[in-house]
Amino acid sequence: MKVALTGASGFLGPVLVQRLLERGHGVHVLARDVARAQARLPSGVTGSYFDASTPLAPDALGGAEAVIHLAGEPVAQRWTDKARQRIRDSRVVGTRRLVEAMRAAGTVRHFVSASAIGYYGADRGAEPLTESSSPGEDFLARVCRAWEAEAQEADAAGIRTALPRIGVVLHPEGGALKQMLPLFRLGLGGKMGSGQQYLSWVHRDDALGLLLFALEQPELRGPMNVTAPQPMTNADFSRALGAALGRPAVVPVPAFALKVALGEMSEAVLGGQRVLPQRAQEAGYRFQHPELPEALRSLVG
Repeated sequence: MKVALTGASGFLGPVLVQRLLERGHGVHVLARDVARAQARLPSGVTGSYFDASTPLAPDALGGAEAVIHLAGEPVAQRWTDKARQRIRDSRVVGTRRLVEAMRAAGTVRHFVSASAIGYYGADRGAEPLTESSSPGEDFLARVCRAWEAEAQEADAAGIRTALPRIGVVLHPEGGALKQMLPLFRLGLGGKMGSGQQYLSWVHRDDALGLLLFALEQPELRGPMNVTAPQPMTNADFSRALGAALGRPAVVPVPAFALKVALGEMSEAVLGGQRVLPQRAQEAGYRFQHPELPEALRSLVG
């Protein structure tokens, strides 16, 4: 089928495009800079302009039968008032624009709209969290709730809608692991804060696999956690990363230092969620990298 994709220039986008093409799907990217996005992608990928601040014409979807929505302002920055607004609008308003265009186009049958495990709140301790668990009340949780509510308007219009709540995606090319590797390779890595907060990680191969699973399984709708089956505490994660690199991981980062460096955003680092992929496993998804030591060895060993 033909798939329209936002976020094609991001961490997951280019590899997802390749996986879609390998599976026989056509791809149409939606981006603010279409030429830049297409330059990073295989030939034959079409594109249209998309920005959350402006309405999207129905024909901009390129006749797509499915839409995968990954675009959003990066969360990993200091949360000034302007940054908060950008983070929220890029997700909430952007999703609203897409849903409006999908309803008008009349061709879309499947909508995979990314969300995040931030839905559950910044710090849920060791509580096991599944898709039916209650949401949190902090900034990111409120953003995720509003984000998902906009996406659900597509479901109300008869478009099957899946909401992958994405955890900490691991790959050296981006995300948290890219930021951590320089210090850990020098033997200067270690736990953050107490280290007891849970980190719900997922190998990039499985993050992409679960997005494709959500697209291609017609019975899947609503929230689906995109996390590995075995979340780890931050301390255990640090030890596993050090072992994969053959380096010690004994230099802790004090909580106060993170608060000074990151401001309120440090809550997302010092807090944690123990998120389990119950829906995906019940639907039959088989993880390529279910255990952290092997996953890290495959990425950096």
